[in-house]
Amino acid sequence: MTMTFDVITIFPEFFGSILGHGLLKRAMASGHATIRLHDLRNYTDDRHRTVDDRPFGGGPGMVFKPEPLFRAVEALCSEAPEKSRRVILLSPQGRLLSQVVAEELSHAEHLILICGRYEGVDERVAENLVTDELSIGDFVLSGGELPAAVVMEATLRLLPGVLGNEESIGQDSFAVPAGAPAEVRHGLLDCPHYTRPAEFRDWKVPEVLLSGDHAQIRQWRRRRALEKTWRRRPDLLAQVPLSEEDRRWLEELKRMEM
Repeated sequence: MTMTFDVITIFPEFFGSILGHGLLKRAMASGHATIRLHDLRNYTDDRHRTVDDRPFGGGPGMVFKPEPLFRAVEALCSEAPEKSRRVILLSPQGRLLSQVVAEELSHAEHLILICGRYEGVDERVAENLVTDELSIGDFVLSGGELPAAVVMEATLRLLPGVLGNEESIGQDSFAVPAGAPAEVRHGLLDCPHYTRPAEFRDWKVPEVLLSGDHAQIRQWRRRRALEKTWRRRPDLLAQVPLSEEDRRWLEELKRMEM
């Protein structure tokens, strides 16, 4: 499967370095992704190529006009009307991007990403043109270009063959366990990882990882993942399926902290 990403932006040159390195470059080279950049100014109809205007009712800043965005998206949709498609506005007001949302998006054939700027976009775009509004966090950026790159990488890495090691995806932080109920929105944080040398500045790799005992290693990794999640993101534990052994270990951790 090849996913097509159409990115609508007033700064297409922003993506030059991002698309020239790493996973996005590999995904395009291997045929898993087609990423096309579209300058929103090319969809204007005045000699000044105007994409924004002052907000009605007054206030600071400028707002993207609806006409260029509708023209751009409708032109892109008309090229392949039969594709499964999502039209995504990158916005601080959107639902938060998560591993589950990335998994959901990875099943679409075509994602159109609208990079907002300034004070935002005309609300008629959000209400009548897009299928999703996404945010990458509870903070504000100057534009949607960085979030668009985040969405592309988070989504593409889930496609079979892109990473070349699908086993690692299931071990990622926030990865939802296979077969988990639909209401499970997150997995645990990942366990700690170590590599050579086995001792560095008197800091030693845990002995269990050098033992070759795979059952013990699995148990250690599970317990460390539970511990890290409990310490750093305890909110996630309420959404993760836990075994009786998991619960006993968490209770033991709490007793040790008392």
